[in-house]
Amino acid sequence: MKLKQSVRHFAAKQALTMPVVGDLAAGKLVDLHTRIFTDKADPDHADERREHLDGFFEATMDSYVAALEAGYTEAGAREITHVQANFDFYNHGWVEMMEIPPDELDTHYDRYREFFETFDVTIADPLGTFAPPGGIPEAPSTPAKLDDETHRYAKGGFADDVYVEGPDGELLVGGQDEPDDVAVTDAPGVSDDDV
Repeated sequence: MKLKQSVRHFAAKQALTMPVVGDLAAGKLVDLHTRIFTDKADPDHADERREHLDGFFEATMDSYVAALEAGYTEAGAREITHVQANFDFYNHGWVEMMEIPPDELDTHYDRYREFFETFDVTIADPLGTFAPPGGIPEAPSTPAKLDDETHRYAKGGFADDVYVEGPDGELLVGGQDEPDDVAVTDAPGVSDDDV
C-alpha cells in the first residue's frame, strides 16, 4: 500500500500512546478518517456509512497502538489499520472506497499474518479482538459493486512492502525515520488549531 507520511503522523503516534492526550487525538483521527472515506463513498450511501465508519476507525486506533507495541514502525502500524479498513470495505462491497485492489487483499494479509492471527483478524472479520464488546453500528452493503472493475482510489503494485510518500514526494520503501523534533502538539486534536 502507498501511504503518505509527515511529522503529523509521528506526532499522532506519540499522542495515541499517551494518557488523556491519546483520547483527544483518537477522536480527531476518527473524525478525519470518517470524513476522508465518506468523501470517497458513493454520495447516495455516504451518510448511511458514517456511524459504522466512526465505530470501525475507533477500534483501529487500538490496533494501531497494539502494532506499535508489537514493534511495527509508524508506517507499518498505520498500514495495518488501513488494510483492516480495506477488508471491511471489501466485505461491504464498498469498492469505491478501497485503497488497494481486491486481488491484493490476501497478499496484504499474508504480510501481517503474525499480527492478524495474534488478534484474530481475518479478511471476513477485520477487527478480530479489537471489536468492541457491543460491536459497531452496521451499514448497508452494496455487494453488486464487487463486480465493478473500477476502483478509482485503489493503487495496485504496492503489496510487497510498506511504501511511503515523504513530504517532498519521494517514494520510500519501509517509511522514513522518525524525526528528532516531533512535538505532540502537532498531532490532530491536540492543539487549539484543530478544535
